[in-house]
Amino acid sequence: MNKKATNIFKYIIFLGIGVFLVWWSLHKIPDNKWSEFKTALVTANFWLLIPVFFILTTSHILRAIRWNTLMKPMGYQPRIVNTFFAVMIGYLANLAVPRLGEVLKCTLLSKYENVPAEKLVGTIVIERAVDVVCLVVVFISAFALQYELIGEFGKQLLSSLFSNNSGNFSWTKVGIAIGVIAAIILFIKVWFKIFSHLKIVIALEKIFKGIWEGLTSIRNVQQKGLFLFCTVGIWVLYIAGTWVGLCATQNTAHLGFGAALSALAFASIGMIITPGGIGAYAIFLAKVLEKNDIPYEIGLANGTLQWFAQFLIVVIMGFISVGLLPWYNKKQSF
Repeated sequence: MNKKATNIFKYIIFLGIGVFLVWWSLHKIPDNKWSEFKTALVTANFWLLIPVFFILTTSHILRAIRWNTLMKPMGYQPRIVNTFFAVMIGYLANLAVPRLGEVLKCTLLSKYENVPAEKLVGTIVIERAVDVVCLVVVFISAFALQYELIGEFGKQLLSSLFSNNSGNFSWTKVGIAIGVIAAIILFIKVWFKIFSHLKIVIALEKIFKGIWEGLTSIRNVQQKGLFLFCTVGIWVLYIAGTWVGLCATQNTAHLGFGAALSALAFASIGMIITPGGIGAYAIFLAKVLEKNDIPYEIGLANGTLQWFAQFLIVVIMGFISVGLLPWYNKKQSF
């Protein structure tokens, strides 16, 4: 199976999961509750999409600036405009094929700013690692503020990853996961050592060295304050966007900071498991809001609106970036 066919197959699988989750989430609404779901959507304050648009677009700008701080130690200083366009086009591509956007934005920046793509891969890995740490902090903060409400729900989700058939935590699964990772690393090291003379191995070593240089760039970040400011700013804006989003529907408008934090933490899981969070984002958000005494159908309506707002922002800014990126660089060449 060639690469194109593989990507299409992966997209169909992930999209299929998303579509199934949309159907499943709607199917869970009792027949006598459909009116509440429709009312929540119809009476929503759609004007709040405007501040959410600016809040989340600003977070994407901060992400572009943060990415630039990771490239500077390697001797590259791409224009912020190009970095922002690449980030938005990457998000747009992720709606089509999961993780395609990470490759595409590196390729675009390599083309327009002459930054080696293999070095950019390392910086992407760093960004993802930092975001994982931030998400963990958001989870911890959510548990601290709303443990009595979401504690059991969170434990059920986490235990399901490493539980056995009886529902108990399985150290065997953890050991197998660690063993598989260690075996893969050992195999790669031995393979590179034995076949170090082959052209493909030499080419791969060059790529891995570029990735490693990108990974280690965080140690040499010259603008540490700016990097930290952007990181904190991105996640504060995510929380603010979720909070404003809760105000869009009448029955959730009274919820405070703690509910927004919990909603962001769990809904982020939905953004990971399906393309753009289709289906999964609304379900996770609805489940969390249920713990805050919000009926499932109301939470699902709010989650659907919040997902749609994020989807709309990516589509609009992504297509604008697709059009402006070549125009901007052509203009700069004159």
